[in-house]
Amino acid sequence: MSINSAMLAGVSGLTANSSALAAISDNIANINTVAYKRNQVNFANIVTAQAVTGRYSAGGVQGLTRQYISQQGLIQSANSSTDLAISGDGFFIVTEKGAGLTSADKRVFTRAGSFSVDPDGFLRNDAGFYLQGWPIAADGSIRYNPSDLTELNSINVKNLGSAVQATANVVLSANLNKTQTISAAEATYDATTRSMADWEVNSDPATGTQPDFTIEMNVVDTVGGIHKIAMSFLKSDANPNEWHAEIYAIPASDVTGGPSGQITAGMVVFNSDGTMDLANTTLFGAAGAAPSISLAASGAAGTPRWADTLGVGAQDIAFDLDNVTQYASASTVKVVNPDGATVGTVVGVEVDELGVVSAIFDNSQVRKIAQIGVATFANPDGLRAVSGNAYRATIESGEFTIKQAGLSGAGTISPSTLENSTVDLSAEFTGLITTQKAYSACSRIITTSDQMLDELISMRR
Repeated sequence: MSINSAMLAGVSGLTANSSALAAISDNIANINTVAYKRNQVNFANIVTAQAVTGRYSAGGVQGLTRQYISQQGLIQSANSSTDLAISGDGFFIVTEKGAGLTSADKRVFTRAGSFSVDPDGFLRNDAGFYLQGWPIAADGSIRYNPSDLTELNSINVKNLGSAVQATANVVLSANLNKTQTISAAEATYDATTRSMADWEVNSDPATGTQPDFTIEMNVVDTVGGIHKIAMSFLKSDANPNEWHAEIYAIPASDVTGGPSGQITAGMVVFNSDGTMDLANTTLFGAAGAAPSISLAASGAAGTPRWADTLGVGAQDIAFDLDNVTQYASASTVKVVNPDGATVGTVVGVEVDELGVVSAIFDNSQVRKIAQIGVATFANPDGLRAVSGNAYRATIESGEFTIKQAGLSGAGTISPSTLENSTVDLSAEFTGLITTQKAYSACSRIITTSDQMLDELISMRR
């Protein structure tokens, strides 16, 4: 009967508009939820078979929920360096568990990047999900797998131990006085029997030769210890552009090798324009050798080496001597800049646009910890929402692919930013009013149909 179908159409209208109200309510409630994606209930009519020609039977309406997961929210700046947003396609991969992940632990996907460091050192967002990334090995290598979530692990920025960087490079800027008077001791100087190291380290004029000029520098060994190394010069009388030179440790007991901690000895030669002539300099070995020294590990065979009592590893130190000159002015040191860092602890975290998470230590060292994986889907609007503003993969969404941020269609990661909700409050209020009116109208259909049925029933009396 048409009256019954009208009543059922009214009921379907109430149901569909109730669903629409629920979606609008969720949208409004989550207007300030980071990276929330609005939902919308769209209406589609239902047509029933017309049993009798000329008589119309109402089919009603059905509400179809549509998710706008792929819609990009506005990215705004945030205060924390671990607040992250994805600009473009993709999702952060997260889990409900920090340490001890196994293949059985479920991974979900989210764009809510309000991550912070929890008491255990893990990066976790406001919903309690732990951020996943590929661990970066000490040599900087990363093991990528675009389809295996178990290759990723929860990112921890505290359980890293301490950071030490042995000195590998020293930049020197100095001038040696071209008009330096030739020392009387130059005639008897011998790097093996009357070394400058003996004079400087042991203060022994009987066995050492006083240098004309000395540059001292601190270097860091492989375990963070600090040692003093000196480079001394003695003007040669053989050639106006030549200097005897030695490099040695202070105290001498830090190094096993030549006399009084001597590491190397030879000649330093300058060009006629005052610049260093490395092609004829022999301080670092044969003429033309790269300006560097090598210290073997403590206890190793050969010399020079770090003292056995120190228990430290082998070390190569390169010298940048481009700014060491010989001009007719007083000998002076301008810059001594060795790299290396003593023991440091984590004081901060930074993330770059490629998703590389780095720990910052108080000794100015930066250590790369992990690279955030970005998951993309063929149809992100087909994902299934779960609590915590996250999603699970479905048949409709297609299989995920894990990518590096900014590559192969994956969005870039914006540090110190957050993605806003995609809810438009004015549009939701308009929908709220429209839905209320439609619901009231559907209720009138039922009321009217009921009255008509009453009239029909009363005909029997």
